[in-house]
Amino acid sequence: MIVVDVNTIAYLWIPGEMTGLAEAALSRDPDWVSSILWRSEFRNILAGYIRRGGLNENAVTRCLEGAESQLAGKEHVIPSALVMQKVRESTCSAYDCEYVALATDLRTTLVTSDKQILDQFPALATSLKDFAAQDLP
Repeated sequence: MIVVDVNTIAYLWIPGEMTGLAEAALSRDPDWVSSILWRSEFRNILAGYIRRGGLNENAVTRCLEGAESQLAGKEHVIPSALVMQKVRESTCSAYDCEYVALATDLRTTLVTSDKQILDQFPALATSLKDFAAQDLP
């Protein structure tokens, strides 16, 4: 099991240059969990694509339905105290600290491409690129 942030989820469901890495990470460990926050953040990412004309309504619907199905039952509400502890330990946003706190709580790795998280929580976070490149067990 790994914790994934919204960007890792988006890379998997929205075709782009990072999709291959997200697919490789999914192959390596298909048990993805995330903060419930991912839903709002993902909708916001998709809103940007809609406004820029990057995705049509059908594509957005496929992305939402696919991601929601993938993470059904694997979404967590993180205790505020733990999130705020991570905020105090870093300069990361509270949003980012939700993912860090979840990885801490579940004693697993956070897979992300967020450089600030990777820099400030190296014991918990692994880059998507590095995780995808690791050999399968």
